[in-house]
Amino acid sequence: MALTDLIDIELAVPNPGELQEFWNRRGLVTTGDGQLGTPERSSQLRLKESHYRHVSHVRLATESQDDLVATAASLDAMGAQVTLGDGWLESVDPVLGHVVRIEVTATESLKVAPTRELNGPGRLARANRRSEAAMREWTPNPRRVGHVVFGSPDTKASVDYYVNGLGFRVSDTMPDLEATFLRCSSDHHNVFILPSPVACMNHYALELDDFDAIGLRGVEVVQERPDASVYGMGRHIVGSNIFWYLLDPAGGMFEFFTDMDQITDDELWDREQRRDDWDPFTVATYESGTSKMDFFLPSDIDAIAAGRERDGL
Repeated sequence: MALTDLIDIELAVPNPGELQEFWNRRGLVTTGDGQLGTPERSSQLRLKESHYRHVSHVRLATESQDDLVATAASLDAMGAQVTLGDGWLESVDPVLGHVVRIEVTATESLKVAPTRELNGPGRLARANRRSEAAMREWTPNPRRVGHVVFGSPDTKASVDYYVNGLGFRVSDTMPDLEATFLRCSSDHHNVFILPSPVACMNHYALELDDFDAIGLRGVEVVQERPDASVYGMGRHIVGSNIFWYLLDPAGGMFEFFTDMDQITDDELWDREQRRDDWDPFTVATYESGTSKMDFFLPSDIDAIAAGRERDGL
């Protein structure tokens, strides 16, 4: 696969300073002007000011200039806007309107987290000591931005752009919902396309180390804002990831996730695992309660529609 990873996304919001402080409290570090990252990857989220909330920029990694040339040819053949440079390519998503930039670069590999001592049936790993998670002696930080989900008014055109233009692979589909899970790395999905009456971001997702990490960081969000929880905790069926969906101060939904399916053999996955018959109404194999409507469509969709109209999109 020519594409190798999702580098970062840029969120455009009315008050980027407030969102930056929010993520600083969640463990992301300010690494530049409007840029948030981690010690392992300096850029995870980039923030800029806008009169309405949306994703303005998506940055992807690829292996070589030859890959960029081939991608530029594919985009040009479908009539998409594309500019090719030395080590980079930029294109404007023809449906959603954000900029996609592909760079010849290798993203930093994430270090394996230290093994936590967990007791279980027949397994005594932590004797005569309390759990560091129970005592809040452990401060887990997000490790990376893993995926972003878009609502599209033309899902067929959006999938065509990402697959036949940019080079994403299809992992699974929900035909009854016109929804498609797409990957540019070994993650089950880095982009998910859903139907929406207006082009928008459904949510963005940050990976943490494990279930306890999600719980500890998620409860901090709810303690600051009791109505911030949208859905979870639970485990998805498609993708298998453990999840908790919450709202950030800008009104954007984000997901803390862990333990997502990893696809390292495309042919094996397509032959033995990929399915096109998923029930769109069976989202999780277990979850803690019904979701709020934000899970399906942003509650500020009218403001997003007005903002796009103002920008001529």
